[in-house]
Amino acid sequence: MGAEGTGTQTGSGTGRRRFLGTVAGLGLAAAAGTGLRSLEDTEPAQAPRRPAPRPPRVRPLFLGTYTSVEGGGTGVGYGTYDTRTGQITAGGVVTGVGDPSYLALAPSGRTLYAVNEREQGGVTAMALRPDGPPGVLGTRSTGGAGPCHLSVHPGGRWLLSANYLSGSVAVHPVDRATGALGERTDLVTHSSPPPGPGQDGPHAHQIITAPDGRHVLAVDLGNDTVYTYRLDSSAGKLTQLSYAALRPGAGPRHLTFHPSGDFAYLANEVDNTVVVCRYDRRSGRLTPGAPQPTGTGPGTNYPAQLLVTRDGRFAYLANRGHNSLTRYAVETAGARLRLLDTVPVGGDFPRQIAFSPDQRWLFAANQKSGSVTVFSVDPRTGTLDRTGTPFTAPVPVCVLPR
Repeated sequence: MGAEGTGTQTGSGTGRRRFLGTVAGLGLAAAAGTGLRSLEDTEPAQAPRRPAPRPPRVRPLFLGTYTSVEGGGTGVGYGTYDTRTGQITAGGVVTGVGDPSYLALAPSGRTLYAVNEREQGGVTAMALRPDGPPGVLGTRSTGGAGPCHLSVHPGGRWLLSANYLSGSVAVHPVDRATGALGERTDLVTHSSPPPGPGQDGPHAHQIITAPDGRHVLAVDLGNDTVYTYRLDSSAGKLTQLSYAALRPGAGPRHLTFHPSGDFAYLANEVDNTVVVCRYDRRSGRLTPGAPQPTGTGPGTNYPAQLLVTRDGRFAYLANRGHNSLTRYAVETAGARLRLLDTVPVGGDFPRQIAFSPDQRWLFAANQKSGSVTVFSVDPRTGTLDRTGTPFTAPVPVCVLPR
């Protein structure tokens, strides 16, 4: 984060954020029927037909939080949202998970992972069950301080995490049968290039796998750099291939790929810009373009995260200082972002945003106002319309609808 009010200190390197909440069991609904033919029908008999199951009316949703701050939560919140209205219903809390500030699902959908954003950082695995609350499988050390992001490699065998305070990235093996985590197989600290203006060292903020599955990219806010790695899928080791340097003082925070896989969009927290980057699939190298405005005008903004629609036509940016969401048109096959407008988020400090799987709804976790707002997404125009009453939760910093 590296911004005042986020809980992150870029100068002293101590304490960063903190947090969660509330939300319901995993509800599913399906309907089926048969259409039997008349015995007097002279046509050949046919097998009974079953109509396609209706989509479930409610789906699971999880919330990440800080547990070590005043007013924070007590663990990972779980509940449901209505697929027709977007309304969130509270369920319960998975306790015993400290400072779960970021969440990620396994590709199988059977395991939920959380960072433990503490001085002695960790990652926790939770088993998801259709007939009860998630169950904690165990926690492993990340080998660093203040882990703030994690993702699962597409094959489901490796968990990747980013330690913000110590500027390092870690790899853990995943048990394919249970989803539980094994002991760390690698830890890489970002040592070059040197820290950017006003930074006290590297601050790894995100680690993801490119859509082609060939390369792992780590965004470092402190070094103004995005690193490209190759992951050894047998040993769980990272080998650095290249790095892309942003302009000094940019403070890159979050990278999101266009569906084509040829471009990625970078939110720069410190200088309040976004950048379109070209991605070379063969080498994994990113080539950043010119910085672009966030539509929030002058002043401090701390942009947080970008989302891109599945059809690649629109992108959205969460602005924590401006308390808004910026809408961009994606043009030239992903090579260009054109700013369209900003809309009020309806809360304070939108730390993270997420689409529902069908992208009908966009959820915003508003850290300082203790609320989650829900927007309907117009698939034709990309317009966002806030719906219903914001859901109340203690210090929500991550929302994950399934």
